[in-house]
Amino acid sequence: MLEKMDCFFNDRIVGYEEHQLSEISGAREFYPFTASCLPVGSVKILDLGCGTGLELNYYFEISPAAEVVCIDLAAEMLKTLKSKFCDKRVEIICGSYFDVPFGKNIYDAVVSVESLHHFTQSEKVFLYRKIYNCLKRSGYFLLTDYFAASEYDERKCREELIKLKAEQGINDDDFYHYDTPLTVGHEIQALREAGFSSVEILDRWETTCTIKACI
Repeated sequence: MLEKMDCFFNDRIVGYEEHQLSEISGAREFYPFTASCLPVGSVKILDLGCGTGLELNYYFEISPAAEVVCIDLAAEMLKTLKSKFCDKRVEIICGSYFDVPFGKNIYDAVVSVESLHHFTQSEKVFLYRKIYNCLKRSGYFLLTDYFAASEYDERKCREELIKLKAEQGINDDDFYHYDTPLTVGHEIQALREAGFSSVEILDRWETTCTIKACI
């Protein structure tokens, strides 16, 4: 049965970090790698779909003075994150990053790790425009996520989600947990459509990539 996104992650708080690191290929490399690609010092970072802050485990080791705004739907995840980083400059926002206002020209970087593989290309363009607008002119967006191997795989995942929602009588617009990753090509298209002029792949781990999008 499909579960709403917040319920899915709230119910899996126990063992979540070990699951992420052990069950996702390359995770023990791409979490610290992503952290190492963020700006350091007295900077302001926006973390989208932060969960328990796995990437922040590594980031605060190299940039303890940074200020990080963390947005996630799952309240239990955020409680864990807050307890881990109680001595750091962390702001917690429980909500959807599609709905929470980001402001304009505020952040030195925006980061998202293993969170955005649930949304359509058009939904991402909307979100990426928000990200583009909230970045300082020298800022950038860092995305680490896994991607569909082909357009066929991308289409089949989306069709399966639509089928499951119909079978379960779900007709609302809430987000339900089901992976529907885009191809890397479609991801890059969405970023460029949102306004990013420079988009590059920094590294790969099988189907996972780290993408840097600059204004």
